[in-house]
Amino acid sequence: MNSLNKVPIVILNGFLGTGKTTLFRNLLSQSKKKNIPVCAIVNDMSELDVDGELLGITDIVEENTSILESIHSCVLSSKKGIVELDKSIKRLLANQNPELIIIETSGSCHPMPLVAYFEHHEQVMLTGVFALVDSLMLAHDYDYGQSLVPKMQSNLAQNKRDTVNLLVEQILFCSHLLLTKADRIDESKPPEIASHIQNINPFSSTHSVHFGKLAIESLLELKEYDYYRVAQLVEELKPVLAAEEEGDRPYNLATRVIKDDRPFHPQRLWEICHEYLDKRIYRSKGFFWLASRDRYSLLWNQAAGSISLEIIGSWRAGILEDEDNGLSEMELRLLEEKLAEETSRFGDRHCDLTVIGDVTQVDRFTDALNSCFLTDEEIELWRNGFDFEDPWPKNLVKMMN
Repeated sequence: MNSLNKVPIVILNGFLGTGKTTLFRNLLSQSKKKNIPVCAIVNDMSELDVDGELLGITDIVEENTSILESIHSCVLSSKKGIVELDKSIKRLLANQNPELIIIETSGSCHPMPLVAYFEHHEQVMLTGVFALVDSLMLAHDYDYGQSLVPKMQSNLAQNKRDTVNLLVEQILFCSHLLLTKADRIDESKPPEIASHIQNINPFSSTHSVHFGKLAIESLLELKEYDYYRVAQLVEELKPVLAAEEEGDRPYNLATRVIKDDRPFHPQRLWEICHEYLDKRIYRSKGFFWLASRDRYSLLWNQAAGSISLEIIGSWRAGILEDEDNGLSEMELRLLEEKLAEETSRFGDRHCDLTVIGDVTQVDRFTDALNSCFLTDEEIELWRNGFDFEDPWPKNLVKMMN
């Protein structure tokens, strides 16, 4: 097929917690407002598929769920992931006529297998590989990017592969590099970070992106990805990545899932996070509730040492318990019918979290989080209206579509 007739594809790649989902949601919101037909593919290495759920509640996907494909429980760059990607693209193109397809990878995804897959694709054309890099993480863990290359060189000397290799190679393969969270470090530092990053890949453009704000029109203007530029790199990495393509949990990463219907004790959760969280817990994300804020469904969003809580919506059970809910009798009956289908002790309230970290540390943090759920005695206190001490910020941001 002539390249002019191929559908352009853009990949949002980057390590865990760099802001890919925030950017993706923003792009989907723009596509609806500007009437630009797009399709979306999201990859989550966890069985919970948190990112897929977050994209699913955007207005454009709620109106037409067939524009979104979710691939979870594997890494997109694995052999299994590539097979699932191929199926997803075929389904989308059989039912939709998009001007653009956007792919959000999981944070442990290596770009090379994706680049190789798209190079000779007959229906789509890879136009952009965007590497999102967390400025705050570079500042804390890599001396604003200065120590990134020396750590990579040390790994090469020791024949070692870990997340440093992944981060550097994501930068090497990118066509565009986006610095995120630059507003959270000293304003003089982003140019310093950019200079260190450009030494790794002088061919990519580098921009700072705040809160996922990137004009979707700019993605439609991109030319085809430059495969020639990375040809030598592909040959060097092929034998190295062959083993990683077989596995769904590369780079010594391990994933744990927490599922419970109980709320977290707010004070205990605060203390556990400050005591047990370190840079080897790369990512944790999911939905939960606090005993002190039992009406709201909250999004837990942690990357390295940074945690944010956001309001996703209200639990049905919380709405019914509110005497001033403002609902009509019919609306109340519908809510009661929905809640009657739930098997939890607390209606539709629940906690579903994914924790991703170094295999040597992930169980330590997961076990600590599990200790934060209310005990049976504390549940009785909660039922009787006890006020639990809550050190978390009072004004949480409500996530917008």
